[in-house]
Amino acid sequence: MVEYRDLYDANKCVTGKTFIKGEQVLKGYFYLIVIIVIKNSLDKYLIQKRVERKGGKWALTGGHPKAGESSLEGIKEEVKEELGIDINNDNPILFKENTHNDQFFDLYYLEKDIDINDINIQQEEVDEVKWATRDEIIKIYEKGEFHKGHYNAFLDYLNYEEN
Repeated sequence: MVEYRDLYDANKCVTGKTFIKGEQVLKGYFYLIVIIVIKNSLDKYLIQKRVERKGGKWALTGGHPKAGESSLEGIKEEVKEELGIDINNDNPILFKENTHNDQFFDLYYLEKDIDINDINIQQEEVDEVKWATRDEIIKIYEKGEFHKGHYNAFLDYLNYEEN
């Protein structure tokens, strides 16, 4: 299935141009990545282990909004697709926007208690999910088993939470 993504200009404005997922982004344009930190009332974070063909590492939930989707719509759709959890009635907080090379990163945060048994993972993307403490995530990263970009997003969240 072909999926289209919006292209943005350097000011993070949608240009009206799109590209196909997996293709090279046109020079001078940017695309959007959304990532969400989901934290429960026990101060644990929801992490997912990606399937081998997607790197096989632990990560937060996230992805690329489809063409026409806003950043917020994109993160809500990623949570629904990857975890089977509907957060349409929740209000994720956009806590940071980053830029790296040809990518914009919108980082969200949501406090939500989710029963692990209610999660219905997308088998093509995710092998397993679990709740982990801050220290457990740090140890997973130190063993080289956590996606670096997602770990950096997690550190950004911890910094946001402290301030």
